[in-house]
Amino acid sequence: MTTQRSLIATVTLFVAAAIPAAAHHSFAAEFDPNQPVTIRGTINKMDWVNPHTWIYVDTKNEDGSITTWRFEMGPPNALLRMGWRKDSVTPGTQVEITGYRAKDGNAVAKTVKLPDGRELFSGGSAPGSGGEGPGAAEKKQ
Repeated sequence: MTTQRSLIATVTLFVAAAIPAAAHHSFAAEFDPNQPVTIRGTINKMDWVNPHTWIYVDTKNEDGSITTWRFEMGPPNALLRMGWRKDSVTPGTQVEITGYRAKDGNAVAKTVKLPDGRELFSGGSAPGSGGEGPGAAEKKQ
């Protein structure tokens, strides 16, 4: 009976451990590493929500119309640990964002370059987007 209980407990543990892993997504599942993008525009807004923050950037098209790009970034807690603050980028700030296109039309940010030349890592799933620990948000130049 003890062996049967141990087996049941082990199987239960593995099933419970697999549930969070199944809920998370990999970079390749949502984004295309063969479609890098660089967008220059104006911050429309930034949503500090879990599980990912989102940054919205307005770009002006040749015909004068506006396109709003939506970039996924890391979770709020990761950005805070990397040195971001809620006022790091405010609406109206001119930025240059590098990242990758998503399969659903959105994108994932890699870096956010500010008007003063500083680059902040996005802390997201894009290759090279930071996450090395405290202070990693600002790219050393």
